[in-house]
Amino acid sequence: MTGNIAILGYGLSAIGPGVGIGLIFAAYINGVARQPEARGVLQGIAILGFALAEALAIFGLVLAFVFK
Repeated sequence: MTGNIAILGYGLSAIGPGVGIGLIFAAYINGVARQPEARGVLQGIAILGFALAEALAIFGLVLAFVFK
């Protein structure tokens, strides 16, 4: 078996942010459905949460290439 275990590590590290982004937007949709007038406030928070979760995935990708 040949290959690099760092790529496997990145695949595993991408699961967390993927689940996190799903939960963030599920909570956003639920909040807007319950209280439509709070859409503006919730949208900013959801986008910030998305950016932070996506940053973790990018950080995992960078580490996969650093420890290659």
